[in-house]
Amino acid sequence: MDIVYIRDLKIETTIGIYDWEREIKQTVSLDLEMAHDISRSAETDNIEDTLNYKAVAKRLIAFISGSEFLLVEAMAEQCASIVLQEFGVPWLRLRLSKPGAVRGSQDVGVIIERGKKNS
Repeated sequence: MDIVYIRDLKIETTIGIYDWEREIKQTVSLDLEMAHDISRSAETDNIEDTLNYKAVAKRLIAFISGSEFLLVEAMAEQCASIVLQEFGVPWLRLRLSKPGAVRGSQDVGVIIERGKKNS
């Protein structure tokens, strides 16, 4: 299985359960690993034959920046659904974090896997 990935995609959004969090924009960071057979695109050297990570990133930026969530869990699940359904990805691992959300930590968040992972 080949993996196309996006690492540390930073997006401004409204997220959090506290009143003060609902009044400001916060940064979330997204790491995404997506199963995709790259053999055809490696052979043709044509963007049409691959999973276009720029298109995935632009879609997720538009979605997250235009959304409001209370929990990172809900945001992560919605992002995973978008990638699975709109980009035909059979499996993904998504890490969504809120940098600086807990004093003393770099970030906190969730890692989810969805779909079927082929070997």
